[in-house]
Amino acid sequence: MNDTTKGRVSRRRLLNWAAALGALMTLPARAWATVSRPETAFDATALDQALMALGQTPTRHEGVIFTTPDIAENGAVVPIRVEVDQTVLPNVSKVSVLVEMNPNPLAAVFDIAPGTEVYIETRVKVAQTGNLYAVVESDGQLFMASRETKVTLGGCGG
Repeated sequence: MNDTTKGRVSRRRLLNWAAALGALMTLPARAWATVSRPETAFDATALDQALMALGQTPTRHEGVIFTTPDIAENGAVVPIRVEVDQTVLPNVSKVSVLVEMNPNPLAAVFDIAPGTEVYIETRVKVAQTGNLYAVVESDGQLFMASRETKVTLGGCGG
C-alpha cells in the first residue's frame, strides 16, 4: 500500500457496504415494528376484548382531550385528534385509538417518547356510526375519552 491510498476506502469496499445497507433497508417494515405491537389487541374482534388486551379497563379522565367530527361524510378517512393535559396526566407512554363498530376495533397505537408533548392528528376508518375511544397510558394506568361519530353514506345522513 502506498501513501496515496492509505486511509482511503476502496471502491469495492464502498460498494459492499452500500449493498449491505440496501439489503437491510428492504426488510419488511413489520420486522422493524414487531417489538411493541400488541398483536392480541389488534386481532381482537370486539371492543371489550381489545381493551382487555391493552392491559386493563381504562377510566374516563378529563386530561385526555379527544376530538372527532360529530358527522363524518366519508367513513374511510375520519379525522381525529388526541391531546393530553400533561399537568394532570404526566409520563404518557402510549396512546391507542379504538373504533367500537369496526370488525377490529383497535385502529392505532402510538408509542410516546419520554418528555414528548402528546398531540396526535391522524385519520381512521370508521365502518359505521358508533363511539371512538382514545386510550392513554400514564404511569402504568389507562385513561380514556370517547366521542360518538355518525357516518353518513354519500353525505345523506346517518
